[in-house]
Amino acid sequence: MSLKITLKPHERIIIDGAVVSNGNSSSDLIIENNVPILRQKYILSEKDADSPCRRIYFVIQLMYIDGHDLKNYHKMYWDLVQNLVEVAPGVLDLIDQISEHILSADYYKALNLAKKLIDYEEEAINRVCKSPASLSCC
Repeated sequence: MSLKITLKPHERIIIDGAVVSNGNSSSDLIIENNVPILRQKYILSEKDADSPCRRIYFVIQLMYIDGHDLKNYHKMYWDLVQNLVEVAPGVLDLIDQISEHILSADYYKALNLAKKLIDYEEEAINRVCKSPASLSCC
């Protein structure tokens, strides 16, 4: 089954590891085989992976788009997850769900759940920053 993707002007997309940039107008792409695809709004750059949950998302993204070094990415993932669960045990259920998808090599579903990790992290930071005891840490 084919997948039709409409790219906005200047939108970028990763298709099976290749970064594709669109020109000045919208364009349609028809992907006729099963390959990893990641639209620009879901791509996290390495420099933007600046928090524990964002680093987890970034590593899962690498698993999804670059399957050549999975052993290394898996090790990085498990190290990051162990550190996160130690300081934020409340994420364990979500981490378990993400990990199940990783173990079954369903990296796209793992990425979607990892977005929830980032949301959780941002909410926690916002709560701390709005707290009167935060001492202007944010």
